[in-house]
Amino acid sequence: MVIFPKCNFEKSLQKEGFNLIAGVDEAGRGAWAGPVYASAVIFDFKYSLRQLRKVRDSKFLSKEQREKLFTLIHKHAVAIGIGSVDHKEIDRIGIHPATQKAMRIAIENLKITPDYLLVDAFKLKEVSFPQKHVIKGDQRVFSIAAASIIAKVSRDREMEKLDKCYPGYGFKQHKGYGVKFHQRKLKELGPCEIHRRSYKPIKKCKM
Repeated sequence: MVIFPKCNFEKSLQKEGFNLIAGVDEAGRGAWAGPVYASAVIFDFKYSLRQLRKVRDSKFLSKEQREKLFTLIHKHAVAIGIGSVDHKEIDRIGIHPATQKAMRIAIENLKITPDYLLVDAFKLKEVSFPQKHVIKGDQRVFSIAAASIIAKVSRDREMEKLDKCYPGYGFKQHKGYGVKFHQRKLKELGPCEIHRRSYKPIKKCKM
């Protein structure tokens, strides 16, 4: 069952005096190739967000739905920040630190400074803002769900561009995740430049 996220977290924080609340989420953490992306999104909940009533965790949306909501979120959000960390950095520092770095970059790229962060799944290190990490936040918190859509669409578009640079692997279709087609192509072609060499499935392939 798909759960539509609520604005309860944000509205509760507003009652405590926090007005610029950023939802933060990532995309691409589990992929075998390409960058990890993150997004931070701030809304003004004094205004109606009825047009965004279909916002939910990006995993439960079709590509067409994500693209439509991506445009609507950009239209209605007060600020949106996007950050990414490439495959080389992921291999160098590890996916968890790389994901946190992408999130920090996304927050830094907001045109206005948030006064509170709602982060999906884990506590964000090396930030000075008060924050709350919410388990399954992309399913429960409206701002985090919106950030999941922005991060997902942004990364998907990047992977579609990379598909043209590294044809044959099917990046346009699977976006670098370990589906059977991707596994088969890895066996046939070996890893390409954007594969995450530190990942076990890639290490097993011929170099």
